[in-house]
Amino acid sequence: MTQRHTLAALALQLALGMSPALAQVAAPATAPRAASADLQRFNTGIVRVNARVPEDASSAQTLGPDRVGTGIMLDARTVLTIGYVTLEADSVMVTTASGKRIPASVAGYDHATGFGLVRTAVPLDGKPLPLGDSDAVAEKQKVLTLGHGEPEATEIFVLSRKPFAAGWEYLIERPIYTFPPVNNWSGAALITADGTLVGVGSLIVNDASQSQKGVPGNLFVPVNLLKPILADLLANGRRSAGAQPWLGMTTEDVRGNLMVTRLARNGPAENAGVNVGDIVVGVAGDRIGEQADFYRKVWKVGPAGANIPLRLLKGGEVREVSVKSIDRFDFLRKATGI
Repeated sequence: MTQRHTLAALALQLALGMSPALAQVAAPATAPRAASADLQRFNTGIVRVNARVPEDASSAQTLGPDRVGTGIMLDARTVLTIGYVTLEADSVMVTTASGKRIPASVAGYDHATGFGLVRTAVPLDGKPLPLGDSDAVAEKQKVLTLGHGEPEATEIFVLSRKPFAAGWEYLIERPIYTFPPVNNWSGAALITADGTLVGVGSLIVNDASQSQKGVPGNLFVPVNLLKPILADLLANGRRSAGAQPWLGMTTEDVRGNLMVTRLARNGPAENAGVNVGDIVVGVAGDRIGEQADFYRKVWKVGPAGANIPLRLLKGGEVREVSVKSIDRFDFLRKATGI
């Protein structure tokens, strides 16, 4: 059995909750797999994206100034990637599957979804991938992933569709978690059997399963989140209305408490008097639970620009702090183009 067969069998075993013996019955070693040519048919639509970010950009501190990830062709000049690859970039280079290096510029970014768009100076020589229906992607479904520089797609399985919340004010309600994990995930394409794109790689996580603790996997952002905002991103670089309120504070779950662990310098929360080490206990008069609950209640108050009433435990005392939220897009360094 090849290494790829071994990974696929293990994925099936985990996804179906089977014992090893039952998994062997369900997926014998002689089971057919996709031909190599079939796994290579998407390669021309996958590109490499290199981005250079100024040293003084706010994201350079956490993401670094030099970044690389995968891009996915949507048309002859439009490339979709995960947004942190090109966030605040002033120089972008796209390398096609055929090896051509083409200058590009940041065309759009959306903090709520995490998507980024790039436009190349001249048309690319690959075949674009059509957008599929990510809502239809189900647990236990076999899918393919492909990152830049890989000779063929890798067969993986959908492990869960549970919500994902992260400390940087980010929540996706139905991301696509896959198993086994792959290393080349940043901006990687998630493709269904019909050859359509259903997700864009964002992270590797250590808890991808809904039912089992400590199962590693990859997180893909569903493309259906892109469809309503794609025209806005291409026309204006951002969604036109309804941006989420951004506070500029990173939180982490510490012993069951939501603690502020980082503040954006001169961001809304810092300017309102929030401090690292504060414990968030309520929003707009409501108690909060987990991190996802915190974000839902903040965003329920109103769009970017709304005053967000926070209840904080500061030095043993509960205090009320009102944070004047902003659109995170306005806080970022603007791209300078090609």
